[in-house]
Amino acid sequence: MNRQFFTGYTARVIRTSVLMALVSASSSAQTDVSCRQQHFGKFSEWSAAVNMGPVVNSANLEFWPAISPNGLSLYFGSNRTGGIPGADRQDIWVTRRASLDAPWGEPRNLGPNVNSEVRDNSPRLSRDGHWLIFGSTRTTGKCVADSAVELYISYRENAEDDFAWEPAVNFGCEINAAGYHISPTFFHDDDKGITTLYFNSARAGTGLEGFDVYMSTRRFYGAFGPPALVSELNTPLFENGVSVRADGLEMFLKWNALNIRGDLWVATRVTTSHPWTTPKNLGPLINSAADNDMPSLSCDGTTLYFVSNRPGGLGNASYDIYVATRKRLEEPAPVLLPVSS
Repeated sequence: MNRQFFTGYTARVIRTSVLMALVSASSSAQTDVSCRQQHFGKFSEWSAAVNMGPVVNSANLEFWPAISPNGLSLYFGSNRTGGIPGADRQDIWVTRRASLDAPWGEPRNLGPNVNSEVRDNSPRLSRDGHWLIFGSTRTTGKCVADSAVELYISYRENAEDDFAWEPAVNFGCEINAAGYHISPTFFHDDDKGITTLYFNSARAGTGLEGFDVYMSTRRFYGAFGPPALVSELNTPLFENGVSVRADGLEMFLKWNALNIRGDLWVATRVTTSHPWTTPKNLGPLINSAADNDMPSLSCDGTTLYFVSNRPGGLGNASYDIYVATRKRLEEPAPVLLPVSS
């Protein structure tokens, strides 16, 4: 059957295939299993963050890590050499590993179907791995002439092929507006049949310090609605880099920060119908006295990727990608009390 562009508000038909798995009722794909909504229970504390090393990082800037649903591909933005030529560019790159215990391979540029001669960054993959959403300063296909960064999207038929992305198109003018739009992330509520897009934006020319958390919801086969502020997560300062756990009960972000320096925090909620709690600082094993930003949580909730310009990185005060881990803890067995006679 004809599969229209998933947002539901454009008539562009990309190709003939099954409806994408951003619709929550879709059949599971290989990459989709650990990303489905589930009961996680409790986790251990986070380990100390470690630099991902010289294979992944470089002397240039590494930004916006995004781990794939199967945990085998790490996408990120970088201005390292070997990308699309341009005066003010960042490209999206990917590094792969053969298994969850294998080392990461040499990063490769995603090429001109995704990247352009300007800034392309803040990538995120859909739950099924077929869609790549990212921010770009390109001028082609823009919704607003004077916008700074708009969201774009690319599709691949083979969710295991990191270099099969089709030419990117604008995500849609219901979401994009004046100002900045970055750090898209999706939560798929299987119980309610709702997909929620969270992203960060400084809309209507409010400037970098005006970055806040926004959300837009989409029901089965419908369009995303107008973005709304997530009031409990916003402050007069800077919010950035949202990443939501697969069950929708944890959100990681840079919160209440000065733009040039901030910490990573986590907000929680009791159910997906409850508001988010005031974020809690992740502490000194994750954060540093330098800047800490752009978190990306693995689908199983056990691995957190982020960037920092802390001392000890590969570049002179440039950003590197760091990683921290935690373990899932078994839920305690219920205590059975003896029946009184």
